[in-house]
Amino acid sequence: MARRSIGIVMNGVTGRMGYRQHLLRSILAIREQGGVRTAEGTVLWPEPVLVGRSETKLRELAERHGLTAWTTDLAEALARPDTEVYFDAQVTSARVEAIRAAVAAGKHVYTEKPISEDLDEALALARLADEAGIKHGVVQDKLFLPGLLKLKRLVDGGFFGRILSVRGEFGYWVFEGDWQEAQRPSWNYRAEDGGGIILDMFCHWRYVLDGVIAPVRSVQALGATHIGERVDEHGKPYEATADDAAYGIFELEGGIVAQINSSWATRVFRDELVEFQVDGTEGSAVAGLRRCRVQHRSMTPKPVWNPDLPATEDFRSQWQEIPDNTEFDNGFKTQWEMFLRHVADDGPFPWDFYAGARGVQLAELGLRAWREGRRLDVPELTR
Repeated sequence: MARRSIGIVMNGVTGRMGYRQHLLRSILAIREQGGVRTAEGTVLWPEPVLVGRSETKLRELAERHGLTAWTTDLAEALARPDTEVYFDAQVTSARVEAIRAAVAAGKHVYTEKPISEDLDEALALARLADEAGIKHGVVQDKLFLPGLLKLKRLVDGGFFGRILSVRGEFGYWVFEGDWQEAQRPSWNYRAEDGGGIILDMFCHWRYVLDGVIAPVRSVQALGATHIGERVDEHGKPYEATADDAAYGIFELEGGIVAQINSSWATRVFRDELVEFQVDGTEGSAVAGLRRCRVQHRSMTPKPVWNPDLPATEDFRSQWQEIPDNTEFDNGFKTQWEMFLRHVADDGPFPWDFYAGARGVQLAELGLRAWREGRRLDVPELTR
């Protein structure tokens, strides 16, 4: 069986997401399983070249996993003739310049989202990549969550009848960093460094709503900075200049109304860190990271409002669990495998830079809707 090595410049692997989801649980996991097989039977073998700012962290990471290729010099990594793909998991504010350099070097590009901090720059990158004739893609990991895959199965199967509404709740309490260490990096809470939950999460909600329910047609949003001061990784207090909570209302094609709350300043009273409830004329579903439960019209109980008596119904027990019916792999790894096949033999991969630009567009419109206090239409993007 033929084996083809694909060199991947992985920039930002010393960060939380770059290391855990992309290097450890995706690229190294692919190597552990023996590579990725293409439709023609060739085995694709990823060869990571680690890039970051800290020589000490890179060396330790490479030694831990038996890797030999690493550098703090991005230009050096991009100049290597044995690399075909550039991957970016840096802070958002550093992403555009690095992607431009990778495109100029003729590398195919796969990147975390958001692809940039503004729509014009995102579209410029997409057109630049098209002109260079390279393959390009953006991480859209939540489409591969077991819970949302089950929800998509229900939508495609017509379970809901006419979909009426979507309600989403996402987030958890991110500690301020003083008496307990924060779970997220400090740049997330500085607007000047590309932080902000609207820029981060509205990119996710765009592809989730578009891909699972229906295209987004308008947005209203209210953002907030609930925690005004935090403590960084070095124990130094700093002003939080970015929004840490967002309350959005989205009108979808067909008159569907979606409401999604996103917050780093909420304590979880849900079964999972993200949950979406979809209500339709024929049934409803609640989907999280892994689980999806449904209540069909024929099985819907008839509750009666009576504030003078305690509730006696166990409402959660009235819902049915959707079975897995398949094995679900890590969503980041699954999308990596698709992108590598896309590079090697032009396998399908719909989540290109234009898909990333649509996410940035919704975030940009959400921020503007918040500032202007009004609903804004979401126009179609042209290539």
